[in-house]
Order: sequence, then structure tokens, then C-alpha cells
Amino acid sequence: MTIVLSDDYHARESLQKLGIYCISDEKALHQDIRGLRIGILNVMPEVDKYEVSVLYPLGRTLIHIHPVWIRLESQRYRESKAKHVERQYVTFHEAIADRHLDGLILTGAPVETIPFEEVRYWEEVREILKYAREHVASTLGLCWGGLALAKLLGIEKTPYREKLFGVFENRNIDTHHRITGRMDDLFWCPQSRHSGIPDAEMEQAERAGLVRLLAHSVDAGYIIFESSDMRYMMHLGHPEYEALRLVEEYLRDRDKGLRDVVRPVNVNINNPINIWRGHCHEFYNQWIKFVYETTPF
Repeated sequence: MTIVLSDDYHARESLQKLGIYCISDEKALHQDIRGLRIGILNVMPEVDKYEVSVLYPLGRTLIHIHPVWIRLESQRYRESKAKHVERQYVTFHEAIADRHLDGLILTGAPVETIPFEEVRYWEEVREILKYAREHVASTLGLCWGGLALAKLLGIEKTPYREKLFGVFENRNIDTHHRITGRMDDLFWCPQSRHSGIPDAEMEQAERAGLVRLLAHSVDAGYIIFESSDMRYMMHLGHPEYEALRLVEEYLRDRDKGLRDVVRPVNVNINNPINIWRGHCHEFYNQWIKFVYETTPF
């Protein structure tokens, strides 16, 4: 419905061209709608470019969204992005200093091949996620972010020999679930990761009462699951990606001469099309609805 942004936000015009209604904080205060403060811990490369990707599905929901961009104190930002991060982002402690967060999103990150304990900012992320489980209605982890949430549940990621890359078909396991119940029985979703969790380990974790499995792909494994207390929602795909993003990642890695470069599966490099937009909108819409219904007024 609406994203609440400052008048000078760099991508305001781009979002409005996508049909996302943007208003200022002052105007939002005059509307009789309870908005949600959604913290976004953005550790993706090109942080400013990715912002539009994640704001787009949030802006298609029926609730006013106040995005709170969170930076890591232990992360080093490229000089070209440092000024933008300094202007638009706050630390987690600043984000929760005088108001609570209704929801939290942890994005993917280009560190999947590195053990969590060796990631420079892992300890800071871990402390934020532990706090969120106690004080935030729901935390959504995407791709590496989902694997990070699983790590805190005691479920370890496994490196792949070859990158899982492309668009894959998935089966909706629980069609009565509060979030996935509105999704199609079969849906497509992009994947772009170097690690995952074997099916047998996920099924064992469900039997142990750690998680509830919600969606599965023959090629990509269990891609959507949640903690048993419903505080952590994990989506190992990238439903927020635009079609061109997969092509850009492929060309970037190819030009870098990386050894494990693979062409994205089920993607036409010359004419990529989006066949997962419906899944993206429905998933985010139901997650935001869940946050709205479970967060304190």
C-alpha cells in the first residue's frame, strides 16, 4: 500500500514508477493507520540498489511500512556506499532506542562459503537475532539470512560443490499455514546460493520439534520453514529478485573469471522473464499480515 520514506530518499522516484505509493513521516502521522516499523538488516552487495528490491514487495502489502535500515558496526562498507549508509542507516541499538521493531528482515550476504564463526560480523548479527527472537514479532531471513536463523536453531548449513543458481519449482507443503496457506500449491522462486541444508537434516529437525517445514523443491531442498515458536521465518530463496538480477549476477561472476560460474537454470539470458512475482507478493503480504496481527498495539 504505502512506504513511508523521507522526501530525499534516493530511490523514491524509482519506487513510484513501480506503482509504490511513497509518503513522508509527517503525512503518515495524519493518516489514521497503524503502520509497522520493519527493520531491514541489509548485508547485500550494492546496498542501495538492493533497497528497491526489498521495498517493492513490502510496498505492495496493505499496511503502511516504515522501513528502518540497519547497518552493522562491525561491517566495512565500500567508500562509494559509506555516505549513503551513514545518511540512511542506523545501528540496531539506535533502531530500538525509543521504539520497538514490529518485524525484522535479514537479507542474503556474499559469505555463504565461509563458516559463520569466520564471518567478520557474525557475532553482531547473532546478538541481534537473539534479541529479535525475544522482542520482535517475526524475523524473516532470506537466503544466507535464512541459513543464519537456522544456525541459531542448531541447524548447520552444508557447502555445495556447485552454486545453486536459477529459478526452481517448489511445492507448498502446508496449505493451511497462516503465511504459506495462501500461496499456490506449486510455485517458482529464484535461488542464488553456495550452500544449503540437506533434506534429511531438515526432516530430523522437524521431528525434534525445532522447525515446521513449509515448502520444498526437488532441486533446492526445503526452501521455506519456520521455528516452532513462529518467531523465525526462513526463506532460502530470493522471491524479491527482479528477473534481470539473475542475469546480472551471472555476467558479474563470469566477468570476474570465477571458477564455479554456472548459467542460471530456467532463465533466458537474453530475455529473462519473471514467473515468481505472484509468489513474491503473496509471501510478503502474508508475512506482513502475520506481523501486524501478532505485534503489540
